[in-house]
Amino acid sequence: MKPYIFLSMCALALASCTGNGNKSADSTKNTTAEDTSNTATLNAPAQNMDYCFLRTEGASNQDTTAIHLTINAGKVSGEMQWLPKEKDARKGALEGTMKGNDIKAVWTFMQEGAKDTMSVAFQLSAQELRQKPFKVTKDGRQETDGAAGYTIIYKLDNCSKFKTAAKPSL
Repeated sequence: MKPYIFLSMCALALASCTGNGNKSADSTKNTTAEDTSNTATLNAPAQNMDYCFLRTEGASNQDTTAIHLTINAGKVSGEMQWLPKEKDARKGALEGTMKGNDIKAVWTFMQEGAKDTMSVAFQLSAQELRQKPFKVTKDGRQETDGAAGYTIIYKLDNCSKFKTAAKPSL
């Protein structure tokens, strides 16, 4: 009989350590909602701020894409530079809007001496930038694949590519 008393006392001690056993389901939901909100706040990008991101890929990570974004009250501006090792680069300006964490912008760039534009779609968090990939159309042009996920990932950078690079003149 003594083991049962001991086990009962242990169970009561554990119950008292976990807090009020009379919590309603609603208060549990509120706590979960607050936790989710806090996580979203921690991952949310700050407004009225500059961000720089970098992605390297290809053989020996020699192809680079660098993105500089300035976010101000839902408006996005900046630069995007696609710098493949042995191909013609694309360098130009980004202009768009941000709703939640989603950025829709137009990239106006120069490539092979010609000016061109392309819509781009990004998703911004506090630590990384994700982009929807491009697809090739029937006429051979690239465009953002609206049906794809945000699968291209850029890491936060110190803007090193933009400190030394001259701004493109468009």
